[in-house]
Amino acid sequence: MFLTFRWFGVDDPVPLSKIRQIPGVTGIVSALYDLPMGSAWPRDHVERLANSIDEAGLALSVIESIPVHEDIKLGRPMRDRLIDNYAESIRSIGAAGVRVLCYNFMPVFDWMRTDLEMRLPDGSLTLAYDDATLARIDLSAGSRSLPGWAHAYTSDELASLLAAYRGLTDEQMWEHLAYFLDRVVPIAAEAGVMMALHPDDPPWPIFGLPRIITDCAALERVVSLVDDEANGLTFCTGSLGSRPDNDVVAMARRFSSLGRIHFAHCRNVRLTGERRFHEVPHPSAFGDVDMRGVLAALRDGGFTGPMRSDHGRMIWGEQGRAGYGLHDRALGATYLLGLWEGLQTAR
Repeated sequence: MFLTFRWFGVDDPVPLSKIRQIPGVTGIVSALYDLPMGSAWPRDHVERLANSIDEAGLALSVIESIPVHEDIKLGRPMRDRLIDNYAESIRSIGAAGVRVLCYNFMPVFDWMRTDLEMRLPDGSLTLAYDDATLARIDLSAGSRSLPGWAHAYTSDELASLLAAYRGLTDEQMWEHLAYFLDRVVPIAAEAGVMMALHPDDPPWPIFGLPRIITDCAALERVVSLVDDEANGLTFCTGSLGSRPDNDVVAMARRFSSLGRIHFAHCRNVRLTGERRFHEVPHPSAFGDVDMRGVLAALRDGGFTGPMRSDHGRMIWGEQGRAGYGLHDRALGATYLLGLWEGLQTAR
């Protein structure tokens, strides 16, 4: 295992110079944020990003992510050209020395929260989700008002996308994912890139949209779609752990032993009701994720890939991108490093 840290490029309030000072962090997780979705990533753009990170004394270890265009998820006629562009992007990141690609297959929306500033008893601010609150959100104005959603759809664009997904079944989504993976996994294997599918966050339908990467059975199906090591997973303890029926430790043991976990996102959540949770400090005692158990399972399964402290509270008066401040993620990283070191010496 080696520690990485998410960085959103030159506009990120957290600079590389500060990330480098976090004990044990050697890798950066980033992406190209200035290219339109669906376009092919030029190799020189990726190399420029990698070089800027290298000059800061770190390494570009993971791309998170190359977004999958909605036409691919919907199975529209344009998908073949878009998949060709995606394959070219994979070749570009492989040529730049990046070995892991984290991506997701969530329709329309990426991760979703209903509160970006829930105040905890200690005064810190955290991310929270409540399905009842989500049901009251009015989508008629587009996506600009949605908590945590970076990509802004106009009301017409969002209405068109939601209409396109209406009636699309889970099984059709699986067919479209299989079509995509059949074409890109061989390219990734050839380029030396491990594809790491991130589970849906939260792992259930939202706004009537199908979400299929939600539990152990779904992860089993993902890795069976293309039986190749390059077709793997991002193991996100917070996404999977927000469903009480997911045995996160057993899942970590199962898929690490198969060699299919290529990236680990580690964060803790506290479950407070039916489809309701908030994020808490990383150590096991603060939430419902047995972080020690997860890391022990990853160790026993032979996991050697990148890991990052995923999300964090806003503490000590810090302001910035919700969930992605410096201080609490740095605390989480050092906790994970110490926990891993203790597990190694306990063998």
